[in-house]
Amino acid sequence: MDKAVKIPGPDHPITIERSPSRVLVKAGGRVIADTTEALSLREASYPEVLYVPRKDVDMSQLERTSHSTYCPYKGECSYYSIPSGGQKSANAVWSYESHEAVASIKDHLAFYRDRVDSIETREA
Repeated sequence: MDKAVKIPGPDHPITIERSPSRVLVKAGGRVIADTTEALSLREASYPEVLYVPRKDVDMSQLERTSHSTYCPYKGECSYYSIPSGGQKSANAVWSYESHEAVASIKDHLAFYRDRVDSIETREA
């Protein structure tokens, strides 16, 4: 079965802009990500999501899982766990890697706020 592919528009807007903040993500007592190059994604009426470039994430602290989801607006989504964060940090990180409408977040990761110790934003 083919999956629906939708393009963001007036009925379901998606905007992606560079965040002016420094973003620091901690889990399991460790810094997992630290960047001044995060992207802010705003989708329809959902809360803002910060996407961190992979180059600013300690990928050695992440473990790719077999979990996946699909969004018709953003495409296939893959997930990572943070072993140092324990069970709370299972599938705590996600990444969209293939949809043209959100191509600018392809090499970025996002973190569930309730599955990490903290996501801090500071003046860059």
